[in-house]
Amino acid sequence: MTSQQIWILISMLAYLILVIAIGLIYSKRNHKSEDFFLGGRSLGPWVTAMSAEASDMSSWLLMGLPGLAYISGVGEAFWTAVGLAAGTYLNWRMVSRRLRRYSQIADNAFTLPDFFSNRFHDSKRILMTLSAIFILIFFTVYTASGFVAAGRLFESIFGFDYVTMMLISAAVIVIYTALGGFLAESTTDFIQGILMSISLVFILVGGTMYAGGLSAVIDNARSMPGFLDFFGVHNAETGAAVSYSALQVVSALAWGLGYFGMPHVLLRFMAIKDANMLKKSRVIAVVWVLISLAAAVAIGIVGSAIFPGELTGADSERVFILMSTKLLTPVLAGVILSGILAATMSTSDSQLLMTSSSISQNLFKGVLKKDASEKQVMWVSRLTVILVAAAAALMAINPSGTIFKIVSHAWAGFGATFGPLMLCALFWKRTTFKGALAGMVSGGVTALLWPKLLYPLGGVYAVYELLPAFIISLILIIVVSLLDKKPSAAIEAEFEQARSSSELI
Repeated sequence: MTSQQIWILISMLAYLILVIAIGLIYSKRNHKSEDFFLGGRSLGPWVTAMSAEASDMSSWLLMGLPGLAYISGVGEAFWTAVGLAAGTYLNWRMVSRRLRRYSQIADNAFTLPDFFSNRFHDSKRILMTLSAIFILIFFTVYTASGFVAAGRLFESIFGFDYVTMMLISAAVIVIYTALGGFLAESTTDFIQGILMSISLVFILVGGTMYAGGLSAVIDNARSMPGFLDFFGVHNAETGAAVSYSALQVVSALAWGLGYFGMPHVLLRFMAIKDANMLKKSRVIAVVWVLISLAAAVAIGIVGSAIFPGELTGADSERVFILMSTKLLTPVLAGVILSGILAATMSTSDSQLLMTSSSISQNLFKGVLKKDASEKQVMWVSRLTVILVAAAAALMAINPSGTIFKIVSHAWAGFGATFGPLMLCALFWKRTTFKGALAGMVSGGVTALLWPKLLYPLGGVYAVYELLPAFIISLILIIVVSLLDKKPSAAIEAEFEQARSSSELI
């Protein structure tokens, strides 16, 4: 190992020790399950905003999105970023305030399955059970993408064995999540969000200077057909421009729909100390997202000028790593590359915590053992973190596709399963339990089956699965609800209370 690699490793290990220490500190504050899963609804505006976005963006922000821009140009990466930015704003603007108030009115729900079950007075806990199952499925896949990123990071920099480093990274994430719970996760996410943004801007500016300035970067991009075309992409294999159709643009923009159903983002809305703080959080979150997404796409373009044609396929997702080691001193490179660890960990810890809360609080206590003690719930939760991480690690040993592709499937699953239902639950009083059930099942199943059965047919079917799954779910919620008898007076009264209290803020 070279001296450069040793200093990079020391910097990254120091970061890992820091987050484990945070987990140990907050482990002393978790006296009951609400503290562990929701931090006692005590988050401030900065931590709420930064932890929501850091847990949302994950490793694909520093590896997946730059890699996509590096290999194919502006087209798909730009429209995906636009969809995500718009979805972020609309989610904070439309959903955050109403959900914060409604989750308290709905019998003080502090998990997403809790909210859906309480919102529709689901005494049999059917919605709760199904929500927990879908969260388990999609978050296991999502967590696996983070473990893949961590393994590839250490493999690329140090030449370490991919599987060994992936497992070690997974173990660190499990330790501080299982110990510290929501407060530890949110605090580390705040730190990680700051580190991610600094890393992106630093590498973008440094990379542009190293490449010979902005004009040199643009000249290189112009030399590749379709690279700077918003309605086209560059085919790296043939060197030709390929049309990027209107349907593909809409498909990329559809990424924004996923936000309405992201459990780990929605949980932050429920956890903020005061709903009045959400406006400030929204501004912080949207500004962070705009800067981060723009920088990530630009890094891929700059990277193509520094490493022209050197990275192909999944290797294109290493462009941020290679730029960091090439441009920076060892210690600084270690700090910047910890941004990838930060991105990985900030999402993986959120996913593990959400899954553990769904299983322990909603399945174990809500369905299987309703008289479970707080201590039993906490132990089941921590055991779930370990088991889900183990399953995700097994999937990550032989990953099927790029980080970007793995994330896209999980993102579509959550967006379609919970997104339409969340919007209808918050804003349409006529939504019924049967409509909610139909929408949840149809959205989740469509998201799972579309890429396997219909996408390969091509044509109009070759669209990101989130778009058709979201539409199908929304239609079924509306149709089944209208065919069903109207909700009870008690449910309608709670809806009106949530609406009026939100309007007063």
